[in-house]
Amino acid sequence: MPRPRQPRLTRQLIVETATALIDAEGLPAFSTRRLAAELGVRGPSLYNHFATKDEILDAVADTVTGAVDTGGFASRDWVAALRDWAWSYRRALTAHPNIVPYLAQGPGRRPAALAMADAVYGGLVRAGWPPARATHIGAALRYFVAGSALGSFARGFVEDPELYAAHYPHLRDAHRLAEHQQSVDEGAFALGLDALLHGLAAEYARTVGTPDPVGTADPRRTLGATGSVRTTGTVESARPNG
Repeated sequence: MPRPRQPRLTRQLIVETATALIDAEGLPAFSTRRLAAELGVRGPSLYNHFATKDEILDAVADTVTGAVDTGGFASRDWVAALRDWAWSYRRALTAHPNIVPYLAQGPGRRPAALAMADAVYGGLVRAGWPPARATHIGAALRYFVAGSALGSFARGFVEDPELYAAHYPHLRDAHRLAEHQQSVDEGAFALGLDALLHGLAAEYARTVGTPDPVGTADPRRTLGATGSVRTTGTVESARPNG
């Protein structure tokens, strides 16, 4: 019986396989030797498509970034655009958390990462933000999103009620957080994003001299994840679009 033919080695196949390996085994375990073995080829075959391991990692990182939607900066007000971008960015990173430390080093020469930075910065400058402030805002949101994607807060506590009952009485329910991982982690992200956008909207109204586009400078009002405004006494947690 003839042996099954190996799939033709392509850049796309290499990137897809590398992404799956990093997702499964983590960034420290990734190597070109391990990748070649997974693909069923000899190591030098990879160098017909990528010159170095870092080029492969760049391609993986750029593929992840390429899934982020920045379309709102061309069609929506800057607050809604930032919100949509932040949620889309978070979804892309939480799907591949092991590549986040590499992404956190900056865009380098990666086309998708540079296109994302260009869209965010350009959208903010068009909205009236000074260039330096637009840079700060893009960086601040990027820090926030990347940090949220590095791991689950809710899953960081062991499921041992006796540990907390004996020594940490204020954490007596911490062992239950993992049961509610999605609502805890998404709620925390929504709360933090609301706070950031409220603060930015207030600064925009104060320093740019243009009325706040959606009224978020009023502390009694809060933006939901869909961009709608809710009047409330507290900042409520919200779920992402889609």
